[in-house]
Amino acid sequence: MVICSMVRVKLFANFREIVGEKELLIEAENLESLLKILSERYSGFKDLLNYAIIMVNGRRVGDRKVDLSNDDIVAIFPPVSGG
Repeated sequence: MVICSMVRVKLFANFREIVGEKELLIEAENLESLLKILSERYSGFKDLLNYAIIMVNGRRVGDRKVDLSNDDIVAIFPPVSGG
């Protein structure tokens, strides 16, 4: 049985422009499924994910199989140009 959680997603810069919102609520089991949902809903989102900086509850994550819980906050940033 797959348990999905309601997760708050905060979007910054290019991601915010693609979605047209600062923040979304998405139901997802893990980070990988959340990113898949966003990529399917918003054209152009997937193209930026290879370079994204992703944080879950204030901690930068590299593993996209991270499980998510109710009320987790996922922040998605584009890379910073120029360092």
